Amino acid sequence: MQDNTVDRKEEEEDVSTIKGGEYQYTPKEGFILSHFFTVADIKRSADFYLRVLGGKVIRSGELTIIQIANSWIVLNLGGGPTDDKPTVILHPPQNQKEFSSFINIRVADIWASYENWRSKGAEFLTEPKVHALEIRCYMRDPDGYIIEIGQTTGGLKDIKI
Repeated sequence: MQDNTVDRKEEEEDVSTIKGGEYQYTPKEGFILSHFFTVADIKRSADFYLRVLGGKVIRSGELTIIQIANSWIVLNLGGGPTDDKPTVILHPPQNQKEFSSFINIRVADIWASYENWRSKGAEFLTEPKVHALEIRCYMRDPDGYIIEIGQTTGGLKDIKI
């Protein structure tokens, strides 16, 4: 049987390296995680992520990349199929009541974030609601994608990297 345990000191060193590392869209090693949105109007969607969430444009054009905190959002028009996804067609959300995924933004103060982003034009489904492990609410971007905003409370506060 193989020993899969990790030496605690070694694990802490790896975590500090990750925390101290520079994030960039084209990593020199390993990988980064970005979220791709198929949008109807790139300029309108980019404006939302810049204005509301304080993003920074890394690349503009038909493929627009925006850095937000330690993540990136990629905006592009729908289309397809393509040679690397020969049976897939991309399009913005068609039904505003059904989703299978969404961005989850963790914040230190949900009420401050809610008021700040609402004052910048963000549309929220509800005010923040208290749940067992978090306080959360959802906003929509211009294409109707939902974005969860959550403040960790309860048992999840003990999670550390």
